[in-house]
Amino acid sequence: MLRLFIAIDLPDTIKDRLGDLCRGVPGAKWVSREQMHLTLRFIGETEDARFEAMRSALGQLNAAPFSLSLKGVGQFPPRGAPRVLWVGVIAPPALAALQTRIESALVGLGVEPEDRPFSPHITLARLKTPPPALLVGKFLNDGAAFQTESIPVGAFVLYSSQLRPAGPVYRQEAVYNLKAES
Repeated sequence: MLRLFIAIDLPDTIKDRLGDLCRGVPGAKWVSREQMHLTLRFIGETEDARFEAMRSALGQLNAAPFSLSLKGVGQFPPRGAPRVLWVGVIAPPALAALQTRIESALVGLGVEPEDRPFSPHITLARLKTPPPALLVGKFLNDGAAFQTESIPVGAFVLYSSQLRPAGPVYRQEAVYNLKAES
């Protein structure tokens, strides 16, 4: 069994900038620089036979390269005690189209459809205990002006994740290059 998800990896320069945001909220479990990514679809525990079918089906997807950028910070849930702090994604239609194609391919293989709408973001921290609202407010206020330059996206990745006491360990199982549709 493998615990799987599909994501877009980020350039090191962007991860460095995101890392600069990761402070100022006590008790936050900040995502390590190496684990920063844009999740397209969390799959979960998957048997080996289905994994091979997924790996093959994802390789058949056609989608053209595109660019996106990151802007601002926020929290989930949007009101009340936060459980996640994130950076927003300015999502071009090509991102939603890629995510829809991935979702369709997975559902076609018998994976349960996602029950929440796609909300592109980069997770920065998880919070088990709500920190003081004043400090979350300061984080949100300080990060409101955060914005990146355009980030070229030329591939997506099928990752496996092993949960460990020190945090998850991710491994690239397959990389799928985006190519102009013919």
